[in-house]
Amino acid sequence: MTIVIYVVQSILALAVMLALYRAVVGPSILDRALALDVVLAIISAALVLTMIVNHHLDHLILLVVISLVGFIGSVAVARFLTDRG
Repeated sequence: MTIVIYVVQSILALAVMLALYRAVVGPSILDRALALDVVLAIISAALVLTMIVNHHLDHLILLVVISLVGFIGSVAVARFLTDRG
């Protein structure tokens, strides 16, 4: 079971690095917004992994807050771009 946890953690770390690279290099604001939304989703997945491994629900409120921030941020960027164009 420990090997699976390490593999999942390394996959999540690689995914965060690639998404942050896209957020920095991304040619448009949509690429950057989508990359940061992906980073929030990966952070949420890491929190879920922590809750599964440690058999607790302590991070559940934080998970809901991160999901709401990601949703509101995506909607705000979409609204900003539609108003601008």
